[in-house]
Amino acid sequence: METTRTEKLVRKQFLISPSQVEKLNRLARDEGVSVAQMVRLAIDTYNPETAAIADLDASDLMELASERLKEAITSTQKANRAVSNTLKKLSTRSM
Repeated sequence: METTRTEKLVRKQFLISPSQVEKLNRLARDEGVSVAQMVRLAIDTYNPETAAIADLDASDLMELASERLKEAITSTQKANRAVSNTLKKLSTRSM
């Protein structure tokens, strides 16, 4: 959900570490937006699924990538078989 100019904003206070302040300031400066806008953008784009992946160690990440690759290969093979069968049916109809 992207914050619009007409949407009412609510003031919130929170504590963050000095290193987080530095990072937030740097990100906002690099993006050319205010720090408040950077926080809103971060909240709007946060996805718990991808955040969980970021916490995986290298071996778990490799295992996840391997599983997803196997799923993609299986799906592609299934699609290829369906296309092949369709092409065969079409070629027999045109004869």
